[in-house]
Amino acid sequence: MTSRHTTRRLRQAVAVGVAGVLAATIGVSVASSASAASPDGSAYYVLVSRKSGKVLDVKSGSTSDGAALVTATRTDATSQQFQFVASGSGTYELHNRNSGKVVTVASASTSDGAAIVQSTDASSASQQFSLVDQSDYVRLVNKNSGKVVSISGASTSDGAAIVQLTDGKSYHQQWSLVKVGSGSTPTATSSSTPTPTTTATSTPKPTTTATSNPGSFPSWPSAKGEKKVSSTISVSGTLDGGYVRYYGISSGDQNESQPPMFQLSDGAVLKNVIIGTGAGDGVHCTGTCTLENVWWEDVGEDAATLKGSSSSQVMTVNGGGAKSASDKVFQHNGPGKFVIKNFQVSDFGKLYRSCGNCSKQYARTVVVDNVQVTAPGKSLVGINSNLGDKATISNVTIINDSSKKIAICEEYKGVTSGEPSKIGSGPSSACGYSTSSITYK
Repeated sequence: MTSRHTTRRLRQAVAVGVAGVLAATIGVSVASSASAASPDGSAYYVLVSRKSGKVLDVKSGSTSDGAALVTATRTDATSQQFQFVASGSGTYELHNRNSGKVVTVASASTSDGAAIVQSTDASSASQQFSLVDQSDYVRLVNKNSGKVVSISGASTSDGAAIVQLTDGKSYHQQWSLVKVGSGSTPTATSSSTPTPTTTATSTPKPTTTATSNPGSFPSWPSAKGEKKVSSTISVSGTLDGGYVRYYGISSGDQNESQPPMFQLSDGAVLKNVIIGTGAGDGVHCTGTCTLENVWWEDVGEDAATLKGSSSSQVMTVNGGGAKSASDKVFQHNGPGKFVIKNFQVSDFGKLYRSCGNCSKQYARTVVVDNVQVTAPGKSLVGINSNLGDKATISNVTIINDSSKKIAICEEYKGVTSGEPSKIGSGPSSACGYSTSSITYK
């Protein structure tokens, strides 16, 4: 694997360093967020999910002990309004405006999946939460269990149950604190999934516009059905998914060593597939393979990885897109060539990374052509130039990055143990591109 450990450690260090430091000023933008350090104790807030754009609500507006918390479309009803009351040691109780009850982990459970309900204030640790900043959102960590307030199944629907789960820093565990009276109903973020129809329709033809017309990209497709995956799907030959959403092989976090959703044998083709939340380690290719119009709505560990052992193998990603990759989108562990073309990516760490510290290393090749990139993101390509890696990059459009923070191509000193070190960035004999091939919008 690549230098994932270092990346994760740095991310954790940054998270710890910034937790509790956001300013307390409440703006009037669409998602005016409270600071985790000091929410206004005299105000009421609606808690908006980063995943779905839905808000935290007491089911049916109940005023009874034990009433469940669920997600709902924002109306600013009093059952959707919560006051943060300091309970000491940096924790808060969340008091519902409609009922006067407080948010509680049912039965003071410490288990994953325990329901979040409302109950009479007992000054219990199961009713106390610390707020941990993540970008412009917060994660609510229960003092008793150490678990975080989450949407069951990472659902984007009204009425989804609110539960506690182990903290995976996932979008369905992140909330925007919006002061009542400010902003409008936020839409789902880039990781949220469109609401599917319940009946699969006939298989659409693959989109070919991007291939024949560089710089043109299709809209993200809507799912034509859903399929929960309990174990890795092996593919030999061609699997045409008909734009069904496959989801749920994992919990949706960023933990390592997750199973892939699909494993493609040599010569396999995966096409017209939407991969939703709980994607695990995405797609593994064990030889030459093609991914055509595959769309990752919420990248898990990685979107896809080229494994295998043949120097002649080629993994081709043609069309499709990926959102919400906290680390890498594409990982190259085996030898051979990785081709990424006519592809869209947004809210990501790295688009492609040649393995920086695999126990067996190779000289790898990557080709990136006609790719649309939407910030935030860190880098497009990372290669090990000391091992003979070569990158060719052309026809890249980058959106919302006027300061040009996204690196185009970075060079590393690849190793077989320990951590790789960065040795360069920009056009070079290994990073083959010209600045004229990068367009900023």
